[in-house]
Amino acid sequence: MNINRFTLPNGLRFVHCYHTSPVAYCGLSINAGSRDEKATENGLAHLSEHMLFKGTRRRSASAINNRLENVGGELNAFTTKEETVVHATVLKSDLNKAVELLADIVFRSTFPDRELVKEKEVIADEINVYLDNPSELIFDDFDRWLFAGSSLGKPILGTPKSLAGITTAKLKAFVAQHYRPSQVVFSTVAKVSAKRMEQLAVKYLSEFPAVDARYERKAPAAYKPFQKTLKRNAFQAHCIIGNRAYSLNDPRRTGLALLVNYLGGPAANSRLNTLLREQNGLVYVSDATYTPYDDCGTVTLYFGADKASLNQCVDLIQKELASLRTKAFGVAQLHRIKKQLLGQLLISADNAEAQMLGNAKSIMTYNDVETFEQLKAKIDALTAGELQDIVNEIFAPECLSTLIYV
Repeated sequence: MNINRFTLPNGLRFVHCYHTSPVAYCGLSINAGSRDEKATENGLAHLSEHMLFKGTRRRSASAINNRLENVGGELNAFTTKEETVVHATVLKSDLNKAVELLADIVFRSTFPDRELVKEKEVIADEINVYLDNPSELIFDDFDRWLFAGSSLGKPILGTPKSLAGITTAKLKAFVAQHYRPSQVVFSTVAKVSAKRMEQLAVKYLSEFPAVDARYERKAPAAYKPFQKTLKRNAFQAHCIIGNRAYSLNDPRRTGLALLVNYLGGPAANSRLNTLLREQNGLVYVSDATYTPYDDCGTVTLYFGADKASLNQCVDLIQKELASLRTKAFGVAQLHRIKKQLLGQLLISADNAEAQMLGNAKSIMTYNDVETFEQLKAKIDALTAGELQDIVNEIFAPECLSTLIYV
């Protein structure tokens, strides 16, 4: 993997990976998400992302929408709890247009009042769609108690009530505080030389002045495990069992990622899928996720099942976790689950868009991009004892929380 990176004089960081495809991928990642909102402004980060597309000092909303789509390209964006990303996919010959457009909408958006009214209605519909999907909504509810009292526990979309109080002035203030060059990473994967990409970055992104960005994210309050059951008008029961977990900067995150992949990764032979679906026919969907943040993280085990099978599924999961706490992986088993994860990571890295987004996140977090060889060395070095220690800490019965929809 041929990675080139540098920093513009205004503090904006750039990372480029040469790729042989005629399709080019580029994006601007901003170190600002829903956890950076004030308590009364839930949904502000996500609304800001939507409003980036509604007009700049140079373009109307229509001109933004047509700029890349007219040449077969794509423009998109998303918001997480800690970042906002605007990205484009175009033919290599149109990369110049994409970079210029990204710079324009991220740094020159005007947030017109008439568009704000309409976009609030759009997001209200998005919230309603989300409320109709218990398999997704349960994760928001789980975070609400896992991070009670913290912005990390607030839904990224906000609520209709919180959106109603967001004004153009608040949007502009949020963007002015967080969309600063030193808090932005420009990432590209394209069949273009590093020198040419550096020229494009300088041409379109160096004019924005450096502004000191001094703000600290408030750590969430102390964690208190909970056991909750909520009534929902749904055909299935839905369940999450989880805990807080390691941060992006904790060296144990690699071991936890391996364990979570073993328990409920994408492979059909993941432990939860084998146990709940293949052996007992109790579920259609189950998975495990690990989401690390700057200063903490979450780990969840999820399944949806017939309500009559709910208790049996929970018992099977608890027995599986008890087995992991008391019995270490054997040599052959440990080798297999390491090789499985490494294979999945290599296949994922073959997706150029995912690589572009991943490189940006790495630069944002570590100011570096880890090579596959470096990651492989970390995974290969994990011992059965280290993994068992992680299981006994993260999946200790007294530390686990459970949320059930019935």
